Amino acid sequence: MSSERNGGGMPEGMLSLKKIMADAVERLRTGGIPEPESDAWILFSHVFGLDRTHYLLEQERLADEEEMTRFEAAVQTRLTRIPVQYITGEQDFYGLTFRVTPAVLIPRYDTEVLVDLVLSENPKAGRFLDLCTGSGCIAVSLMKSGQFASGEATDISREALNVAADNASRNGVTLIFSEGDLWAAVGDRTYDVIVSNPPYIAESERPTLMPEVREHEPGLALFAEHDGLAFYERIAREACEHLVPGGRLYVEIGATQGEQVSELFKQNGLTDVRVTKDLAGLPRVVSARRPE
Repeated sequence: MSSERNGGGMPEGMLSLKKIMADAVERLRTGGIPEPESDAWILFSHVFGLDRTHYLLEQERLADEEEMTRFEAAVQTRLTRIPVQYITGEQDFYGLTFRVTPAVLIPRYDTEVLVDLVLSENPKAGRFLDLCTGSGCIAVSLMKSGQFASGEATDISREALNVAADNASRNGVTLIFSEGDLWAAVGDRTYDVIVSNPPYIAESERPTLMPEVREHEPGLALFAEHDGLAFYERIAREACEHLVPGGRLYVEIGATQGEQVSELFKQNGLTDVRVTKDLAGLPRVVSARRPE
């Protein structure tokens, strides 16, 4: 890199961290990225390894060529609407950090409502099952924060299970991982608690989704037939066979699916069916119990 100085006394071609950050925010905004400030910061922190306090202390220092090249590549990638979490390779959830790849859905904070509910209602439950585990964020969080004797996580995707197993290892928990299509992965095993965040978006809704979701997150984990209800139908049909008497079932739902999923559970012999709302006041979890 040239060491010549420009009129402002700065080495030619080199920029301060403050200038780099400001330029990135403007480029992302101009490129139509929904949250340019947030995404620019996530990418900046990932590349430069600075938290906000150290950024404020160092914002006038000049970036070296390697840092600038890496950050430029990250911003350019984000402008193609690839989710920022797939660029950094990680996402925080329930106080833990999870590795994410395009093989798994990006954990959403709304799902923490499900984890909170399970932990509050099952402080000393024995064995749990997480169907459609994806990144493993639910299963790992339950095992890390709860007092379960054991936990099992399943998915039809081998790639997803590899990510989930890595996240279990990274966060210091032991889980059993089983590959298969929903109940086919668990045979005749029974559990005290079953949880799931299954695919629940109707195919007709695909055009309404943001490009980040529609074009980059795995459709296998997003879309379901029967107006998004197909997996709930399958879960409800066999839930009692895989729950111990008195065992509980918890599923995340779309905001308009509370009544339909509740009715499916009732029709299949489950009791104590309830809908729990998220922090935005939207239906988020349907829970039920196998009769004693």
